[in-house]
Amino acid sequence: MNYLHTMIRVADPAATLHFLELLGLRELRRVENPAGRFTLIFLAAPGDIDAQGRGRAEVELTWNWPPEDGSAPETYSGGRNFGHLAYRVDDIYETCGRLMAAGVTINRPPRDGHMAFVKTPDGISIELLQRGEPLPRAEPWASMPNTGSW
Repeated sequence: MNYLHTMIRVADPAATLHFLELLGLRELRRVENPAGRFTLIFLAAPGDIDAQGRGRAEVELTWNWPPEDGSAPETYSGGRNFGHLAYRVDDIYETCGRLMAAGVTINRPPRDGHMAFVKTPDGISIELLQRGEPLPRAEPWASMPNTGSW
């Protein structure tokens, strides 16, 4: 048995794709299905892409197109109920700093030099874990409070 991917439904694929690219994920392929009225976008972290450009562990973004009759699209809620995606990063302070500079809220700052949480535009929690040993405690992270839920 092999792990393939985790699927999350998104309301704004461009915003979610931008967010995940900020984290460092790369789009591997995209499937447009006009008959089914949906788009699938598959991404992977650079360390999870094999020599042929295939992902060993992927995130699948599913965007269900708005109804043709003009009615409101389905609303997705409960991102926290999903749980979270987790990624190991080389430098958690650099990663969180880069995300913050791009306007991303750091919901659980890496006060311990080891773990942080952020959320996608659709409210899916992303856990960031420092590769190897925790980094030494450093400001502004050490005294930064949590923001919202994570």
